[in-house]
Amino acid sequence: MAAGGPPFELGVETHEGLAALTRAIRAEADGKELRRDLARNMRESLKPAATLAKSGIMAMSSATPGTSPALRSAIARKIRPEVKLGGRWSGARIKAFKTKNIRGFNNAPKRTNRPRGWRHLVYGRPDSWVTQHGKSHWFDHALEGVEPNAREAVERAMEDMARRLASRIG
Repeated sequence: MAAGGPPFELGVETHEGLAALTRAIRAEADGKELRRDLARNMRESLKPAATLAKSGIMAMSSATPGTSPALRSAIARKIRPEVKLGGRWSGARIKAFKTKNIRGFNNAPKRTNRPRGWRHLVYGRPDSWVTQHGKSHWFDHALEGVEPNAREAVERAMEDMARRLASRIG
């Protein structure tokens, strides 16, 4: 993961190759289908890394078993690969999306990952606040050492699409 970047993404930086590939796809008659195929292949190449991140949150201990809705599984469901081609940002990353409607805890992925935890009211006691701690850096530690393999898999998907386009010309 790049230093200083957002805490919840494994990014492949925008580079000239992806921009050139996207332009070449747009120039083709069936460009929408080609873009869809490229995005699908890039997402598929990142699924193993997303599975590691999901297992990272599921390894967090739970103080109250049987609480509904389950926080860890709700966070795990929101972790998925994201691919964007063109626009302000182009690339592929693993992202933990916000968990809307889960106990009023929209930023659960972010808060459970940070070492200082999060504050919340104690149920039934309107004046009692507590600080709760999750599993520090569960997302970051789950993806350690995965970035080179994920980057290689995404670049392989891009090269496959480039070969596919080149075979049409030649």
